[in-house]
This record gives sequence, structure tokens and C-alpha cells, in this order.
Amino acid sequence: MVSIDALRGFDMFWIIGGDLLVQALNGMKPTPVTRFLATQMDHCDWAGFRFYDLIFPLFLFIVGVSIVLSMDRMLATHEKKGALVRIARRSVLLFVLGIFYYGGVSRPWPDVALSGVLPRIALCYFFAASLYVLLPRKGVVAAGMLCLAVYWGLLMYAPFPDVTFKHDKVEKNQSVSRAEAPAVILAQAAGTVRGTLEEGHNFAHYVDLRWLPGRKRNLYYTNEGLLSTMPAVATTILGMTAGWWLTAARRSGRQKAGWLLAAGVAGVLLGTLWGLEFPVIKRLWTSSYVLVAGGYSAMLLGVFYLVADVWQVRGWCQPFVWMGTNAITLYLADNILDGFTSIADRLVGGNVQQFMDTYVAHGAGRLLIALTGLLVAFLFARFLYVRKIFLRV
Repeated sequence: MVSIDALRGFDMFWIIGGDLLVQALNGMKPTPVTRFLATQMDHCDWAGFRFYDLIFPLFLFIVGVSIVLSMDRMLATHEKKGALVRIARRSVLLFVLGIFYYGGVSRPWPDVALSGVLPRIALCYFFAASLYVLLPRKGVVAAGMLCLAVYWGLLMYAPFPDVTFKHDKVEKNQSVSRAEAPAVILAQAAGTVRGTLEEGHNFAHYVDLRWLPGRKRNLYYTNEGLLSTMPAVATTILGMTAGWWLTAARRSGRQKAGWLLAAGVAGVLLGTLWGLEFPVIKRLWTSSYVLVAGGYSAMLLGVFYLVADVWQVRGWCQPFVWMGTNAITLYLADNILDGFTSIADRLVGGNVQQFMDTYVAHGAGRLLIALTGLLVAFLFARFLYVRKIFLRV
């Protein structure tokens, strides 16, 4: 399905520079519209939902769809045992790539990061794909619902030491080896508390402080922590349910697209309602956030599927297909090269940027750098696609 690769590439577009393009437009000539769009290109500090809060769960949602599209073939070729071995091997490779992405072992322990985006993708793929192999569809759906319910119960009712350890983001060159020991922090608690969802003062962050080893994004806890992996697996399972619907032989393409759109609206509404009691918080990956993000993901998939696969209008999405078929490669390259915009800065920064700012418009130089960075990324993706070079994990 062209729509799957295109949607994955659309997701990557925002990760590797689409957000900078919108912010550059706002800096060039701020208007109420550009200010709103620029705000959507950043995560909520805590509770709430913006467009950029959709990027990561959309990728996990697509992972779930892809499991359905590929796993039956794997089962037919390797049977259950062989499929589970391949799932485990792929998950380990993704996890190792994640460690490499965050600096590998260039630092001494405990300054090695074991958590992050790629490690979470690896874990979600492992659990969701394994469930696909081992359980019937109803069992997989029940497992997803159980993940959301158990996570809600733990965050709302599990007691933990009443101490706050909120910390700013750890910088790249900052060592965490001298951080205060968890036992020292927890010894300051006067008692226990439950049901709080403040940053650095909730059960999920307590679990990270106590049991998550290695370098963490916020010193004592991280956005991709141990406990919040549970609802993230449910996000992947939501993608699997969408994949089952897309592969249903008895439904027309229009019916499939319509169902995805309707299910997406229902997911957003249910998540918003649940958010009144269990707030929508991306950094905790709350169950309400799973439903809201899953709803928007389903709607986007419905639109892409309708246009690209049902109406067969595909010319517009070809650049996204280039990116989508090599998403992990682009993600790693963006990290290793310190961003495609850094290459663009070498090409059109300095005097070129000053010329644009002086003789075209204020902020035009930054806009040119953002556009050039995206062009470099698209050309790199096209180079790989045309030569059929794909990173297979």
C-alpha cells in the first residue's frame, strides 16, 4: 500500500526539518496563522495536545499497521517459532541502534542511554508483534485494552514516596554520574502519595528513578520510561487493528477509508473525555493520550489511503514515499550529520543568509536554510530509493 509508506514519510518530514520550515515562516512574517502553526510545531510542556505530540505515536501506529501487512507472510515462511526468533532479532537490532543514536558507549557507565525513541520502537514492536503471533485477534485487542486500564490504575492508585525530583533536560555534554543517588532522594519522603500527575511527582517517574538504569533525558526520569512503554504498546496495537481493517477482503476501499475516519473521530472524542479524569500528557503517554493520538493517526491513515490507494492520486506523495521506505536510515543520518539543516547552513548560510535577510526580507535567510535542508533530505532519500538501497533491520 502506497499510503503506508507515504504516511511514514510524512511523519519523517516533520522530524527532519518540516518543523523548522514552519518556524522560519513565522519568524519571517508573524501572523496569527503562522504563530498558531509555529506553536503546533513544539510539544506541550506537560498536559495538552499539539500537532507535534502526534509525531511519535503516529510512527508507532504505522509500525502496528506494518506488522499486519508483513507478519502473515513471515508466519507462512518460518512458522511461529521462526517468526518469534526473527521478531526478537529485529527488536534487539533496533534497540542497539537506539543506543548508538544516543551516543553509544562513548561515555562511561552510567552515562550510556538505554531509553529513547528507537529503544521504545524496538520494545513496542517486540511485544505487539509477539502478541500477533501468539494470540487471536480478540486476544490482541484485549491485551491492548488491558495495557491502558492497568497503566491508568497504576498512575492513579499505586502509592509511591511523596518526594518531587523534577529536573530540567540533561544537556549533551553534561555528565549524570554525579547525580544524587535515588536512595538519598527517596529517603527525604515524609510518607507516600498516590494519584498525582505532576512532572517528577508521579508513579511512572518514580519507577524510572528507582529501576531505569543509564542516562535519562531528565536525569531521574525520561519521556520513554519503563512503565509508559505499556500504553505505547497499546498505540501499536491500535495500528494493528487499522491494519486488519485495511486487509479485510469484504470491504471496499471507500468503506475502509470511511471506517478509519469514523474510528479516528471516536478515538479523539473518547480520549478527550477520559482526559477530564486522566489528563492527556504525552510525556507520560497517558491512556487518554493514546486514544487521542490513535484517533488522529487513524484519520490521517484514512485520508492517505483514500487519496493514494483508492483514488490512485499518487504524484503528490512520491517524495514522502522516498522518505517512508528508508525512515530509520534518515533518522540515523539526521543524527550522525547533526541535522540536514547543518549541511544546508554550509551551503546557504553566512553571507548568503545575510543577503537574503537584507535584500529579500527579514528572516528569509533562515527560511532558505530550512528549505535547503529539506531538499537535501529529499534528494538523499530519492538517491537511496532509486538505487533500491534500503536499511533492513
